[in-house]
Amino acid sequence: MKAVIQRCHHAQVEVDGQVVGSVGRGLAVFVGVETDDDEERAARLVQKIVALRIFNNSEGKFDLSLKDIGGAALVIPNFTLCGDARKGARPNFGGAAPPAVAEPLFEQFVTLLRHHDIAVETGVFGAMMKVQVENDGPVTMILEF
Repeated sequence: MKAVIQRCHHAQVEVDGQVVGSVGRGLAVFVGVETDDDEERAARLVQKIVALRIFNNSEGKFDLSLKDIGGAALVIPNFTLCGDARKGARPNFGGAAPPAVAEPLFEQFVTLLRHHDIAVETGVFGAMMKVQVENDGPVTMILEF
């Protein structure tokens, strides 16, 4: 399972011109589900995101987690994170789990994140989405499990 997380002041996702998810201070989390992913990997990724200290304390140092600041997460399904562009000019998406496998794992990921008392909004699995992220920093991390 892969995630690109971006610390944000605000983030939102639109589908067909309608805002379907929006958060203030917190994280924009793009999630890709790979063919060998399972619920254990989803749980480990959630644990890492919840505990990751990437928000500044009063001295300006990375010392606070998403939970510490009372932040929210906008979670966006993104199979393109599983693409491989090492060869040729066209990415190969063979490493991405098929939708029938990926969607339930994505939903499990969201459920587990909510169990940590994190306010979570989401994009729409399989939809073409317009995502806006007002980065804070910018601070961007790539997490893989």
